[in-house]
Amino acid sequence: MQIKILTLLLLVAVSSCASRKDVLYLQDVETTNNSTIPYQTASIQPNDILKITIGSLEPLAAMPYNKSVIEVTQTQNLELIKLNGYVVSLEQTVNLPILGEISTKNQTTKKLEAFISNKLITEGHLSDAKVSVRLINAKITILGEVNRPGTFNYTDQNMTLLQALGYAGDLTINGKREDILLTREVDGIRKITRIDLTSAEFMNGEYYFIKPNDLIVVNQNDPKVKESGFIANVGTILTIASLALSITILLTR
Repeated sequence: MQIKILTLLLLVAVSSCASRKDVLYLQDVETTNNSTIPYQTASIQPNDILKITIGSLEPLAAMPYNKSVIEVTQTQNLELIKLNGYVVSLEQTVNLPILGEISTKNQTTKKLEAFISNKLITEGHLSDAKVSVRLINAKITILGEVNRPGTFNYTDQNMTLLQALGYAGDLTINGKREDILLTREVDGIRKITRIDLTSAEFMNGEYYFIKPNDLIVVNQNDPKVKESGFIANVGTILTIASLALSITILLTR
């Protein structure tokens, strides 16, 4: 009887433990060695904040085409920089001095730079226009089984999913690495996908690089789910096993 009880409890303990295959990243990474990196540039979306700077060989000639900036010091923070930016409207436009409403639909920052520069030159505003467009409110949200969940601002033009998870301090040991949930909104359409970090296959796809406003959710792995609804941990299991054995010995004397 005692042996049966101990065997049952030990089976429960083993079933609640994660295996090596559950926690190791990129287990088949050799398959992506020397593969081409799928760089992507995100399209500009509503509520993005853009820093648009128009320059010329004659700085005074370009001044009317730039927004009047707030006086800042070298220690200016990101929030202050955002106040000097252009907010993309829900209709996907920005309103520039003199040029007026400019459409950002289906535009990347590079494409918008070229469009504004061409408009300035062809319409006779500036003969040597130099335009810079930068997204300054890029952010991601990471929730679930990570060490530091939250919303994070970033300035990288191309940041990978693994780098993003690094912002959150990596997954905890209880994170379900083979089923990361990523939600992405593009042009009013929400796309949801599941990513397996134990395989390197995702590194060749469109979700290798994150995009602004991505939502990443790391769910609990199966052992953690079982633990939450059944027995707290292996130490508790062993304590219960010892108690059960003691009771059994007392009852059978």
